[in-house]
Amino acid sequence: MTSAPSREDQQKRNPDFVALALTCDAHCHVFGPGASFPYAPNRRYTPDDAPREALAALHERLGIERAVIVQASCHGTDNRAMLDAIAWRPDLYRGVAIVDDSFDDKALQTLHDGGVRGVRFNFVKHLGGAPDMVVFDRVIERIKGRGWHVVLHLDAVDIVPLSDMIRRLPIPFVIDHMGRVDTSLGIEQPAFRSLLDLARRDDCWVKVCGSERISAYPFDAALPFARALVEASPERTLWGTDFPHPNLKDPVDEADLLDLVPRIVPDVEGQRRLLVENPARLYGFTT
Repeated sequence: MTSAPSREDQQKRNPDFVALALTCDAHCHVFGPGASFPYAPNRRYTPDDAPREALAALHERLGIERAVIVQASCHGTDNRAMLDAIAWRPDLYRGVAIVDDSFDDKALQTLHDGGVRGVRFNFVKHLGGAPDMVVFDRVIERIKGRGWHVVLHLDAVDIVPLSDMIRRLPIPFVIDHMGRVDTSLGIEQPAFRSLLDLARRDDCWVKVCGSERISAYPFDAALPFARALVEASPERTLWGTDFPHPNLKDPVDEADLLDLVPRIVPDVEGQRRLLVENPARLYGFTT
């Protein structure tokens, strides 16, 4: 008797859920190729190449038309791979950059012209922990008149300690991956209650992606958290694949992640807000 193939060995499938027209993957990455876009010398990890063509092939399989390409820490402040991908499909792609306070107005305008609409800061411990907050404050000051936002990649344990700082931000902010909450602690845990309080603010957006980071396949444990966030902020929640899932132990079929959408938001109007209208409003796509 032969055993069933492991999830790693199974061929990736097409999703059961049919993506709505103009669906946006609001959190995905491109990596390299390293020969053209070298990885940062001080990176914490070295990914396999996942160039723009790999991202486009994924979206073709999933039926997704738009994307927000988020600069990952392995490329540091060299945003060229992300900008190259946006230039390839400028009407369909937008970007979130990683910058520091060496970026002057001209450099920031170049990013804006290239489709960038926000900057990202990692506070996650395994990616190096909190940034230099002097640099953080300088960057926020420089971008606050541009209509951009800041994306905050946090560990759950940092949500409560950082909440006061986050509330004082003078620009809209986006919380990645549902705050990377520990699903075993339930939705009443202080970190998640604090995240919900932030989500109810008019300047806060939250990505209900990263289910594969906070729960095991078939990701049921993530659903109560995603549902609560959408209920708290139906007009400012976003969804994404996190392709190609850097630093993730187990393989993921993105079709499984897309099939979570109707389990999070059963009604079509809610799905349209999550997948189409909300990202279009934040990133300037035409609906």
